[in-house]
Amino acid sequence: MALKVALQMDPIGPINIDADSTFRIGLEAQARGHELFYYTPDRLSYREGRILARGWPLTLRREKGNHYTLGEETEVDLAEWDVVWLRQDPPFDMSYITNTHLLERLTPGTLVVNDPFWVRNCPEKLLVLDFPHLTPPTLIARDLATIRSFKAEHGDIILKPLYGNGGAGVFRLDPSDRNLASLHELFTGINREPLIAQKYVPAVVKGDKRIILVDGEPVGAINRVPAEGETRSNMHVGGRPEKVGLTARDQEICAAIGPLLREKGQIFVGNRRDRRLADRDQRDLAYRYSGTGTLRRHQYRRAHLGGDRGAAGGGLKRSGQRQAVADGFGHMRFADRL
Repeated sequence: MALKVALQMDPIGPINIDADSTFRIGLEAQARGHELFYYTPDRLSYREGRILARGWPLTLRREKGNHYTLGEETEVDLAEWDVVWLRQDPPFDMSYITNTHLLERLTPGTLVVNDPFWVRNCPEKLLVLDFPHLTPPTLIARDLATIRSFKAEHGDIILKPLYGNGGAGVFRLDPSDRNLASLHELFTGINREPLIAQKYVPAVVKGDKRIILVDGEPVGAINRVPAEGETRSNMHVGGRPEKVGLTARDQEICAAIGPLLREKGQIFVGNRRDRRLADRDQRDLAYRYSGTGTLRRHQYRRAHLGGDRGAAGGGLKRSGQRQAVADGFGHMRFADRL
């Protein structure tokens, strides 16, 4: 079944086609005969009951420096499209939140992946708090004294913005570090948001494993190894991707989190697991999943899940869309293609 697929994403020109999962999603959709339309979040609008997007028909190629062609600029009614991918990066600010409110009005007729209701209500670094047995010791706070106490208890910690992405603003503070107060001043001078701190896991130098789940089921993984002298493993800051398989422990973790992701319509999710010995006493799941992006990232209207959100007719349409998306992208070999 050919679908009309809209990609809401950051500007397509500067992306790294070897690392950008949205590019790979679009390329795979195109290969399967689906029609692509591209627009940036600032081109989304509400007008007299309709959700509109001003953008371009899109053709993609895996050619560096020549990876896309845009058709003639036009405005479309997104209610006439089968699938909208919500793929822009944070910041998770009021612009982002307003965007999710607008996209939510498309449901149940149009499948928005991942559903904006849960993108907004389950921020990626907060949803994983439901799995404390799988995460390192974690603190979410803004108060300096509270963060000092956490650091005093755990010694070596990671400190970062709660709503950041892509490795931006990530600091490792080892037991001898004296910069906590200065970093706190820096962060709190930028916004009023809390920070997230976690106990540092030394084995992260071996890499962190990004496991891709489609509709709650693992379909592949890559291991991202930090560059020499780096704490962060993000590829755009020098991290090196490695092909890697799924261990029995990985499968157990995915089995633990998969039902919740499926319940909340998390159709395309990447969770991060620090690569280490499969010691069940260690915390396996990293500080976040990425539903957008990253992120990130989500519930289908319950019309096809047995609940009461959305009309039954729309739910039947969305059920077919969901299956098409899950079948198509679930068969991608992410370790080879991301």
